[in-house]
Amino acid sequence: MSRAAVHHPWWFALPAVVIFGGFFLLPNLLNFYYPFTDWSNYHTDINWVGTRNFREILDDGTLWRALRVTLVYALLAAFFQNLFGLLLALLLEKDTRFNRFFRALFFLPVLISALAVGYVFQALLNTDGAINETLGTDVPWLGSTSWTIVLVAVVHGWKWMGLAMLIYLAGLKGIPGDMLEAARADGAGPWRMFWSVRFPMLAPAVTFNVTTSLLGSMNTFDIVQATTGGGPASSTEVMNIYMFRVFGQGQWAEASAMSLVLFLVVVAMAFPLVIGLRRREQML
Repeated sequence: MSRAAVHHPWWFALPAVVIFGGFFLLPNLLNFYYPFTDWSNYHTDINWVGTRNFREILDDGTLWRALRVTLVYALLAAFFQNLFGLLLALLLEKDTRFNRFFRALFFLPVLISALAVGYVFQALLNTDGAINETLGTDVPWLGSTSWTIVLVAVVHGWKWMGLAMLIYLAGLKGIPGDMLEAARADGAGPWRMFWSVRFPMLAPAVTFNVTTSLLGSMNTFDIVQATTGGGPASSTEVMNIYMFRVFGQGQWAEASAMSLVLFLVVVAMAFPLVIGLRRREQML
């Protein structure tokens, strides 16, 4: 080992810093500049245009629809992810060999590419897919402008339920045994035990799972792109799919403006959400 490396160990971190700066930090910083320019595929010069891009995407009306779809999708996906995760945690709480096997089994979707998961469910839910073939029906599962977004949110919840399950399992394991014994001694049944004792003690796990699932779902792209591509009739066109479509049309500055709008919306949601859930923890 060289003397310079001994006296300057931060050199070992330089490759990681360069990669982080070049592929994450710099693009994110530029995202605060390009939305205020006329950057596009139609000319080579990049000129400052102020807030013109924001005015255009707001006047178009499509942005509001995409934001509404994104919010609905995020709420549904967070609900299903936490519902599935909590149910699995309660079912597999006891530390047995059987439960350990199924914990690993249900965690597997977390490790699978979200794009691959989306394509698998797209094949299953097609009109001529395996589900209709098994049921002997021809239901257009991905063809409804009302219910397709719910189905895609269920797929999202299935993909990430293993992560929520682990967090809830950790919360359940952290509940003091003497508290549960005292509740049983007072005659609390299973439902009263869960609702009055165990669920309030899961407040930190709920805070983490709800926050990460809701804010993470706001940035979804791969599952929706693989299953519906934003259809039918743009009923599942979330913000990232909308941006992807606009960027593909060569309107790069407008797509960057949409990205900045989504970032600000997520930040505006994050602070009150975390503060509210933290206050809930203190109250419980």
